[in-house]
Amino acid sequence: MPDSLTAHDHPRHDHPATAAVVLATTPASRLSCSDGTLLDRLGMQLDLLPVRDVQVLSPGGGLAADLRGVAKIARTAVSAVALVPADLVAHTEALALLLDQPAPGTGALVALDAAAGPLRPPVRVEGGTVVAAGSSFHIVPEANATFRGLLQTAAPDLGTLAEVAEELAELADTGKLGPVTPVETVDLLLVGLVRSGVKVRAAPLGPLHADRVTGQHAADVAVERLADVDEDRVRLDTSVKDDDGFFATFLVSTWTRHLIKPAARLKLTPNTVTGISIGLAVLAAVWFSAGTPGGLLLGAVLFYLSFGLDCLDGQLARYTRTFSPLGAWVDGMADRLKEYLVYAGLALGVPGPGIWRLAVAAMILQVVRHALTHSFAGATADAAGSGAPWARPARPLRESADAASPRGLLALARRVERMPVVRWLKRMIVLPIGERTALICVTAAGWGARTTFVTLLAWGGVAMTYQLLGRMARSAR
Repeated sequence: MPDSLTAHDHPRHDHPATAAVVLATTPASRLSCSDGTLLDRLGMQLDLLPVRDVQVLSPGGGLAADLRGVAKIARTAVSAVALVPADLVAHTEALALLLDQPAPGTGALVALDAAAGPLRPPVRVEGGTVVAAGSSFHIVPEANATFRGLLQTAAPDLGTLAEVAEELAELADTGKLGPVTPVETVDLLLVGLVRSGVKVRAAPLGPLHADRVTGQHAADVAVERLADVDEDRVRLDTSVKDDDGFFATFLVSTWTRHLIKPAARLKLTPNTVTGISIGLAVLAAVWFSAGTPGGLLLGAVLFYLSFGLDCLDGQLARYTRTFSPLGAWVDGMADRLKEYLVYAGLALGVPGPGIWRLAVAAMILQVVRHALTHSFAGATADAAGSGAPWARPARPLRESADAASPRGLLALARRVERMPVVRWLKRMIVLPIGERTALICVTAAGWGARTTFVTLLAWGGVAMTYQLLGRMARSAR
């Protein structure tokens, strides 16, 4: 039966806390380590994370009893529930990949390798989602990852989790599951959720470690292995987005990453950094409005620094895990406000009404582009909720032996897309905010406001056409 172990309050998080169910149903959970037992160590780790309460399923009842215990908790829970095997030896940062996120969704901790084993059941991941999961008797064709024990179920999926657990318990009682022990409880539940159609996000470990163990020697090795990785360095690295544009990646994040820890030590909030960024953009607009070569150059420098802080606020939010819906909204609105203030400042620095036509046209173009982007994202989300095929992640293409066949040509296109040069060009052509910032700064300081607006309109028009054609093609597929 589940026993309440502890409860924690984490006021710094604005998102709902997760309830954790620790599966201490194997002898390995009582193995010793420097913190006492593996169960004690796991409890201390959960204490550092936004977990509302921790309940322990103690050994004694067998697999069916454990499954019914999970079902009972899932029926009464009001927020996300995480299932954590007590024989799991993992970095705290690895647990945080699921347990400390702004929107606790259904997800599984995976390692993107195919080295499956007794405590590393195979899974197949496509488009960041677990589309097939295995156990000791569930085979996964084309497995490309392994499940590492931590499973979180979002509140909307708790009913499915309860049904899956109850169905598995019935099968265990009748012997239809075969010689399965409580060790595989969480593995079977993942299989059931995936086969029930629940979208399970794959949370990749990356350089972090998470392994389940069966004996003292394995536990000692696993604990020692954790020391090989600098968790704080990994946390810092993952705070910097790896899917940003070229300008943000190579000319901004290379220096803003060094400001993350000082900002955290100064207890600056992401919203404070956003406010400073807006202030710099206002100053940039003021200097742009002077219209002089010196004013344009200083305005460009200030706008560049403003964009740097715009990147820093998100990095700081990810590093400190201070997420909030308000912060996300403020950040998005600040981006638009700063850009349009700069447009106005540049237009004020040039006499005559002609420049204002260009400024308004550039502003309208950006408004239309943003509307198209967000409306398509909303339509995709709605379609995904209704099960529309075009909203699902694309399945990876298998390379055909016949390069001239349609599948061979598509496979060749996929290989070309994986080339770094092509990948960066695709990110740049859509003129993301980093590239727009660079364009404004360089053209304004070098050639003046008129060149800035003409270039924005030309590149922006190409970007909008490219995005429209891509979305039409995706919808047609």
